[in-house]
Amino acid sequence: MARQEQVLQLEPPHELTFRGPFTDVITATLKLGNPTDRNVCFKVKTTAPRRYCVRPNSGIIDAGTSVNVSVMLQPFDYDPNEKSKHKFMVQSVLAPYDMTDMEGVWKEAKPEELMDSKLRCAFELPLENDKIPELSSLPKSASSSLDDGEVKKITEECKRLQMEVQRLREENKQIREDDGLRKRKVTSMVSSPHSSSSQAMTKEEGLSTRVLALCVLFFVIGVIIGKLVL
Repeated sequence: MARQEQVLQLEPPHELTFRGPFTDVITATLKLGNPTDRNVCFKVKTTAPRRYCVRPNSGIIDAGTSVNVSVMLQPFDYDPNEKSKHKFMVQSVLAPYDMTDMEGVWKEAKPEELMDSKLRCAFELPLENDKIPELSSLPKSASSSLDDGEVKKITEECKRLQMEVQRLREENKQIREDDGLRKRKVTSMVSSPHSSSSQAMTKEEGLSTRVLALCVLFFVIGVIIGKLVL
């Protein structure tokens, strides 16, 4: 007797895609939906158990609900010329109404009661257009000595510092505009020498603090670039 057709709805239905770089764990999500009015037991199996970590790899999906399965590919040396032969299989069986032991369900299930779906695995590298623009400005000798993870972290840090510098520039611009407004107001009133000196001291302290912050930021950027060059 032929096996039953799979009652679970898989998303994606045919292929799990893992997008590199593959220097870190890459996770793909497999959604298992149960549109029936019966609870369904499931298992997720793979032809390469040492390369993947699956959570959860088995369980029960209540009627009308779904479960997200995380499939985690472990880091490895990627060869673009080698096609992936890894496969996954989602096996399922309708849970008995009086089920007390899930393992017992699998042991007692008849071959014709089992349902399964197979998925291929595909490995992809990021497209050229998806790469961070700043990477093109890094020295070739420096970028070749770092892995993709380190380059990404350094690039993100540079972006954050650039945003901070831009924010300080805007604040400094606003201070200059505020100072100009105060000067115009001062010319229309008589102020004491004491108040004038206090305003001057406040202005100098504000500018000194921002100049110091800018110096620290440029120093950090210089250290990062220095590490790249070395």
